[in-house]
Amino acid sequence: MAFQIPKAIPPQEVAKQLQQGKALNLLDVRELTEWSEGHVEGAKHIPVSQLIERLTELDSEQEIIVMCRSGNRSGLACELLHERGFKVVNMTGGLNEWNSALVRD
Repeated sequence: MAFQIPKAIPPQEVAKQLQQGKALNLLDVRELTEWSEGHVEGAKHIPVSQLIERLTELDSEQEIIVMCRSGNRSGLACELLHERGFKVVNMTGGLNEWNSALVRD
């Protein structure tokens, strides 16, 4: 049986909520080179390859919107986090479908 992520949100809805001033708990699980090319302001960066080792950096009481380039790695990250009791939402479509400004390092 395939894992089903309990919640999902499109990038346009995340951008809309941020533009409205809503405080969101965002987690970007892309690799460092992807992150440096542009990321959502305020997002926390933990590559999916480091996620298990860095769980203590996340608040299991807050809902976390997880994002990546296309939505696949964020889906995997959601599965890993959900299994450990985190409240997660997968940003489907990822940053490929993001149409707002990105921060560049």
